[in-house]
Parts: sequence; C-alpha cells; structure tokens
Amino acid sequence: MKLFKYLLLFFIIPFVLSCSSSLDDYENTKPEFDLPTYFDGEITAWGIVQDYSNKLTRRFCVDIIATWQGSEGQLHETFFYNDGEKQIRIWNLNIADDGSVTGTAADVIGEASGSSLGTAFNWQYTLRVPVDDTEYNLFVDDWMYMMDTNRVMNRSYMKKLGITVAEISIFFDKTEPVRKCG
Repeated sequence: MKLFKYLLLFFIIPFVLSCSSSLDDYENTKPEFDLPTYFDGEITAWGIVQDYSNKLTRRFCVDIIATWQGSEGQLHETFFYNDGEKQIRIWNLNIADDGSVTGTAADVIGEASGSSLGTAFNWQYTLRVPVDDTEYNLFVDDWMYMMDTNRVMNRSYMKKLGITVAEISIFFDKTEPVRKCG
C-alpha cells in the first residue's frame, strides 16, 4: 500500500506542478487590461505578504505616482509597511510595438518583462530581497487582473529554485478621491 502511495505521488506531482495559468486563458475577457491607461496618475494599493506556510508576515500600503511619455512610463512607488519600514521603488517601463512591456528598477536583477491579454497582465522578473543580513534573488511571477476601470487585483508568487517561498496579494484602487497611505 505504501508503494502505491509513492507511485501515485510520483505521477501526480509533475502533473499538478505543470498546471499553471497562461495569458491565453484570458483571451476575450473583459475589461481589457491596458497598463498605461490604468497606471496613470495617482493610485493607492494595499497588500499582504504570506510565507511558504501561508502565514501572514507583513502588511503594507503603497502610494503610486505613474507618468507616461509615449511608450515610456515611470511608476514611483512608496511602500509603507506595518512594521514601520518605508521603501521606494521606481519602475522605468517601456512598451514595445507588439504590446510587450519591459522594465527596470534598482532592486530588480536584469530586466522585467510582461504582456497582457484580455483582463490579465503577467509580469516576471528577479527581485533582490533583503532578509535580516542576507539578500536573496527571488523570481517573481506577477499576475494582475483588471476588475473595473478603478480597481486591479494582483497576485505575486516569489520563488527560489522553482519553489514558492512567498505569495503577495495586492489591491490597487484609483477611485477619486484617491486615499493616501501616509
């Protein structure tokens, strides 16, 4: 019986791990996600970080100022964490003719890349994350979903060696008047 369980796990685990979302799953869904239209002006977001065991480890609020000049944009994000830490990340973005998006930020290793289809936007990059006295380079698989013209839901999966070590949930809102974190 024990051997049967191990064989079952051996065959099921690769199948489960191979089941992942694809942008194609969101073709023809509405409302359509348009990065420069949504991320333009002032936006506030609230989020949580959960570790590998789903334990809530941090809460935060983010004030975002987004600007665009043609196909080049900048997102200035100011994070306010519940433990008092404040962090700033400035994304420099570029939208190619085919609609794909690339971006850089000081704590991003190399270049982030992403694209949208229907209501979803998928963004992937490697982020340098300080924990205590150590820095970890974590792969981030970031999924944003357009809820309506003012709200976006975001789920991010942070991975090390292919294993999810943290998940981040963020709710973006730009309903007027925009509420600020600070």
